[in-house]
Amino acid sequence: MNLFDEPGDDTAGRGGGPSQVEARSSTGTKLARLAVAAVAAGVLAAGIAMPAVGGAGAAIVTATDDLDLKPTDLPDVPLPEKTTVLDAKGHQIAQFWDVNREVVPFDQISDVMKTAIVAIEDYRFYEHGAIDLEGTMRALARNLQSGGVSQGGSSITQQYVKQVIYNMAVTKEEKQKALAPSYGRKLNELRYAMGVEQKYTKDQILEKYLNIAYFGAGANGVEAAAKRFFGVHASQLNLWQAATLAGAVQLPVATDPEGGRKNRQRLLARRNVVLDRMRNLGKITPQQAAAAKAHKLGYKGTGLHGNCQDSPYPYFCVYVRDEILGNRAFGKTAEDRARFLYRGGLTIKTTIDPKMQAAADKAIEKRVFASDNPVASEALVQPGTGMIKAMAASRKYDSGKSKSNSISYNIVADNAHGGLGGFQAGSTFKTFTLITALTKGMKINDGINAGSSYRAPSYSAFKNCKGQPIGSPGDVISNDEPGGGFETLQTGTWHSVNTFFLQLEQRVGLCETVQTAKSLGIKRADGAPLKEFETFTLGINEMDPVTVANAYAAIGARGKYCAPMAITQITDQKGKVTDFKPQCHQAIDPEVADTTAHILSGVLTKGTMSGVGGIGRDAAGKTGTTDDYSTAWFAGFTPDLSAAVSIGDPRGAIQHKLSGVSIGGTTYGSVFGATIPGPIWKDTMIAALKGTKETKFEPINTSRFGGCGADCAPRPPAREDHNGGGDQTGNNDGGYGGVTPGTTKATGTDAPDTTGTPKTTDTPGTTGKPKTTGTPRTTGARGHTR
Repeated sequence: MNLFDEPGDDTAGRGGGPSQVEARSSTGTKLARLAVAAVAAGVLAAGIAMPAVGGAGAAIVTATDDLDLKPTDLPDVPLPEKTTVLDAKGHQIAQFWDVNREVVPFDQISDVMKTAIVAIEDYRFYEHGAIDLEGTMRALARNLQSGGVSQGGSSITQQYVKQVIYNMAVTKEEKQKALAPSYGRKLNELRYAMGVEQKYTKDQILEKYLNIAYFGAGANGVEAAAKRFFGVHASQLNLWQAATLAGAVQLPVATDPEGGRKNRQRLLARRNVVLDRMRNLGKITPQQAAAAKAHKLGYKGTGLHGNCQDSPYPYFCVYVRDEILGNRAFGKTAEDRARFLYRGGLTIKTTIDPKMQAAADKAIEKRVFASDNPVASEALVQPGTGMIKAMAASRKYDSGKSKSNSISYNIVADNAHGGLGGFQAGSTFKTFTLITALTKGMKINDGINAGSSYRAPSYSAFKNCKGQPIGSPGDVISNDEPGGGFETLQTGTWHSVNTFFLQLEQRVGLCETVQTAKSLGIKRADGAPLKEFETFTLGINEMDPVTVANAYAAIGARGKYCAPMAITQITDQKGKVTDFKPQCHQAIDPEVADTTAHILSGVLTKGTMSGVGGIGRDAAGKTGTTDDYSTAWFAGFTPDLSAAVSIGDPRGAIQHKLSGVSIGGTTYGSVFGATIPGPIWKDTMIAALKGTKETKFEPINTSRFGGCGADCAPRPPAREDHNGGGDQTGNNDGGYGGVTPGTTKATGTDAPDTTGTPKTTDTPGTTGKPKTTGTPRTTGARGHTR
């Protein structure tokens, strides 16, 4: 605290850093030596000229020369300060800190607060130099008389210096050194104090002191203390409130009101000491002192809102937090990045859109309760920028301490952003096989004769990206219903036919399909390498909604992939602004993307989502339902917005399937992609895009992708024309290549009935849900989804 530490003093009281009481020296010899140095420093600081002629004057001059007590510049290091996170509209959504401090300028601190702190801590502050020579000598006399250290005499400047040095310390060893009970440290503090007095005005020093001081209850600096203790700004503090805070500085741990009744009694007593001191100094009248003493303590204990649990958008908040903590662009080491976020006093502007977030929250709350075992989650991403516009889930985010049905990890994101393992994405991965086929030159009505089941013809039928044969001839993979037939790229996609996509993947290449997915940012939620098996196209990899929504956003952006983006701007403590731009590249041919969007738009009108329908503007997407109804997805997009919705049981999707389950007050026999995720997506998109001018999909290049090429539908056998008209055959060059949309009976995981309109059941609570009339089977499929 000072040259002569007061007994029982809380060093933390002098400004928010040290909390332990420093060791004292009781030997008269050491005390006398230090006293000489103190007097010398005081003389220098006060600018008093003393003749160098014998006696005390000679001793002082000699001590000054020997100890090199000259002003030293104190590094002007920014104080640890909390970081504020803003949404895209500029509204605060979160704060990060490990030191609760908000630095405010001198004119935003009430005058009575300034008067109170000077009165109790250093009433001659505006009269003396770096140290209070009068106070120091008075303390010295009493200490010598008592034979120990019984009184202090430090100035506000000295207290400020000590706290700066402590706050500059990073490691535990550095902090211990900053508190070491040595003459060397104390003399070094004197040098700095002299430098501070030369560099700053008294008002500037007092401002710095009030911003660094620790007041107890986790409040560093007068602004944080005013809010924490009384729920007001430092500029609004009145007499009794200011006296309370001024009284807390000396012993902030012993008077911490969060410590219980005795602490509050001590704080109240300290407040009254300050009021008496102000009265005795003539700063207030006896009547004002009495009126202030009549007030109760008035401690409010305003909550320490920080981190993500208190954010209105907790899942997005976690994403932002982990983006900074995990990105080396924000610091070379984990410690550097943590210091940057929690102590850097940053203002972080983000991409989240309150309107779109509200749309996602409302759509989920409508269909999935927080008390349900399955959890629905959704992410919204802007095509062409990768900006994350919303992240929502049916359960409340919690740190893990709550006993409510909350969740303690980021279920909307990957492991790198606070998530865990994710859920298998199911048939949403068929889109990557479709893109690969189009890239390789297939047309929308090229197709394959797909049976009701599929078995790899050989081990070499599928090769991973290492060139290893990984086909599984022993596994039989089926559709949801028996039967088969010729499927085009369009009809096979609309009806999500498993056997069609396995044969298509075999034809275009497993590795090529994996590479397509990777080019669109696809990676496993747990951070492990993608599983490259023949069932890759059926979505066996666990994913998160942000990653899937962003991959589909690239299709909506005509093949331009942009990395997921949550932060647009960071302003540091000094006002330096850093803007962040989308990181994009052309991942797939724009015309391939246009054709993919054209085919996927049919999913909403002719395929597995036709029972749910579209959103009143150009839109496209793909359902996803995994093996035995473990999880369900829908991913869809417009040129303006992309979204992905998943639902699964975080207790373990394989063990706790979405069959015979109650969700949102309704009991479902089985949950498909169009049962819950699809309607959530639809409601979200309609509300999120309300007021946004529609952007149309680019039409396909029919000369390149229209009709069929080498894989047209087989011509039906010629039949006799009894009217003399000759043979009639299917027209394979027409819009659908001889296959009438909505009438093909080939089926897949997501659409048990594919006649264009999914069947519904009369079972209570399941109206509008596709009905399964067959038994899904996967024989020996090594646990893969279909």
